[in-house]
Amino acid sequence: MTDLHTLGVAELAAAIAGKQTSSVEAAQHLLARAKQHAALGAWLAFNEDATLAQARAADARVAAGERTPLLGVPLAHKDIFVTRDFPTTAGSKMLQGYQSPFDATVVQRLGAQGAVTLGKLNCDEFAMGGSNENSAYGPAHNPWDTTRVPGGSSGGTAVAVAARLLPAATGTDTGGSIRQPASFCGVTGIKPTYGRCSRYGMVAFASSLDQAGPMARSAADCALLLSAMAGPDIDRDSTSLDHPAEDYSALLGKPREGASAALPLKGLRIGLPKEFFGEGSAPDVLAAVRAALAEYEKLGATLLDISLPRTELSIPVYYVIAPAEASSNLSRFDGVKFGHRAAQYDDLIDMYKKSRSEGFGPEVQRRIMIGTYVLSHGYYDAYYLQAQKIRRLIAQDFQAAFAQCDLIAGPVAPTVAWKIGEKSDDPLANYLADIYTLSTSLAGLPGMSVPAGFGAGGMPVGLQLVANHFQESPLLQAAHAFQQATDWHTRAPQGY
Repeated sequence: MTDLHTLGVAELAAAIAGKQTSSVEAAQHLLARAKQHAALGAWLAFNEDATLAQARAADARVAAGERTPLLGVPLAHKDIFVTRDFPTTAGSKMLQGYQSPFDATVVQRLGAQGAVTLGKLNCDEFAMGGSNENSAYGPAHNPWDTTRVPGGSSGGTAVAVAARLLPAATGTDTGGSIRQPASFCGVTGIKPTYGRCSRYGMVAFASSLDQAGPMARSAADCALLLSAMAGPDIDRDSTSLDHPAEDYSALLGKPREGASAALPLKGLRIGLPKEFFGEGSAPDVLAAVRAALAEYEKLGATLLDISLPRTELSIPVYYVIAPAEASSNLSRFDGVKFGHRAAQYDDLIDMYKKSRSEGFGPEVQRRIMIGTYVLSHGYYDAYYLQAQKIRRLIAQDFQAAFAQCDLIAGPVAPTVAWKIGEKSDDPLANYLADIYTLSTSLAGLPGMSVPAGFGAGGMPVGLQLVANHFQESPLLQAAHAFQQATDWHTRAPQGY
């Protein structure tokens, strides 16, 4: 088959199960395509021998009569997940050439379902950034306009899925790093409830915020991946929730109570926070989001005006808590046991300084310094403790909102993707792009980005949907119903 790259996860799994193609053929086709579009900068590492060995093993399982929803399907992983057969850099020179002796839990679980790993995908260094410009190995390029950023930190994942280099891949979301690049690149992405997916083997940025999730072309394909990725891992991850995994894809087909074929979302209450629809959002983004919400009304949903009054505080709160946790997590990279070590130094302290200065990029150094400052003696109470108190109030705002509605909707980001380099000299402008995603992460809630149209320059716009804790199923159902009625998620960039 010459059009394997046009197939989604479920379609490709069905083609492999039906012997219309093989996992080896699919892997070879997609590896060739990855090389063909190497200029996009989506990939950081390949190991063709390992990939084809996994594909042959999957084909053997198919030949033996085994069937799983992901068997033989080639996927890839954000380079923040450690992998035994592929190098892991976290987008940083600090870990250049590092090879993990084990697989992250997320990688292991997808592999157990028969998914084949194609390679590792580009990301902002240690997942710190919203544009993928902070990668030590160069930026990824948005396939809708290669002069623009793809969003970050899971930019390589979004680019690879949007450009049809593979049907789906993993990402991570700390403050919006699945949802924002999904929006910028016109793909579907879901950040599950904090603790749903194990953080074991995920290079840590901010431990109380980091969460793995899938990115694919559709909600249905995201459901397939999330079903495999999620589930307790308490023995290896103390932040993992003792909450059983669900078969999200099976739940997509279940109609809401009282719903009909014409009104599949009858009875669904969608809250629209006034803080998400103010002057901060560009008119083209709001127009696409409003049109998508009108479609939800046609599907039977009811729109309600609500308020999340502390939305603006989410930026200062996040940029105190996340750097504080990063400064602690990244202290292990000191040139002693693993990672970059300076070639020349005078003593131990000099080795620490030179190794970290050479290994970490500017954004990582900036966040480490901020984090160390807010945790230092005399400032902990004034900054970090206060930020944690406001974080609790932000979470309470969401609970008050969910007393009125089932889901919350709004833009993912205030604008469409900007030009590469446009905000490089202004980190604060970059931080502001996360205004609508940070509060969800601070509250530990599940959130999605669903392709909802196009804005200025023909660039994609995503609709953000947010649900209460453990409500991934209603979230995916609402996204799936919208995608059954629209074709935004099927659109591909020209030439891909």
